[in-house]
Amino acid sequence: MAKPPKIKSMKKITNDFESVFSGKFHGVLRWSQLDELWELVKSDNKGWYLYAVGSEAPSETSNAQDTETFINELDTLLRREHNEDYCGIVYTDDLYKPTLIKVFDPNNLGTSCSIAKHGPPPAWIISKMKPVDLSGLLQQAMQQTASRKRWWQKIFN
Repeated sequence: MAKPPKIKSMKKITNDFESVFSGKFHGVLRWSQLDELWELVKSDNKGWYLYAVGSEAPSETSNAQDTETFINELDTLLRREHNEDYCGIVYTDDLYKPTLIKVFDPNNLGTSCSIAKHGPPPAWIISKMKPVDLSGLLQQAMQQTASRKRWWQKIFN
């Protein structure tokens, strides 16, 4: 009797965003690498979706000014609140031609126990692909704090 074919995954990928989001990422370990990543985003500053996980997923891309403002504000926040000599809280699908960047909140990195089980979700996503709503992922791990919601709203108001 022939063996049935192996099923690689029972999860159905519904779009490119989900496929890339759950794929392989490269850690941005040094602050100088983050500078280079931000320069890539700023030089290709049209067509980025800026998403604060926990807020409604954006339906439209940001304009060049909003993208640059967000990157500058986010960089300031990360350097101020992640008081380490390394970065290590930003991940991208491609270090040289990024299409999806996950940024983790330095104040909500979880514990080693939660990382082993679920891992904290990213706080912000910068994507060339239209993101899907990840609020379920956030609800599983944590709720976005009120101060982060105010920070996000301040940038675009």
